[in-house]
Amino acid sequence: MPWITVEGEKTFEVEAGKKLVLCLEDNGIDILHRCGGNARCTTCRVEILAGEVPPPDARELAALDREEHLSDTYRLSCQIRVQSDLTVRVARRAHREGITPGPRPRP
Repeated sequence: MPWITVEGEKTFEVEAGKKLVLCLEDNGIDILHRCGGNARCTTCRVEILAGEVPPPDARELAALDREEHLSDTYRLSCQIRVQSDLTVRVARRAHREGITPGPRPRP
């Protein structure tokens, strides 16, 4: 099973094939997500610091392209199914934004 490391916080084992956003949330990382996992917003974005992820699809690319300041290392955690060990930096946190994360993304 893959391991996820959240930079500066913790490392945990996850089920292969599970959405990254759910892996993070289920392990106590208060990642912000507002659209329910539909790639319509970029609130669940993470920076991939190490590891391999599948290439983004057209929906994800369109959402990320709306954010001019993002580098190619950013991805939407709701669109990544974890297959290998990853190290990530979570861009937006519910507790820092002062709002609830939003509806739980579908598995």
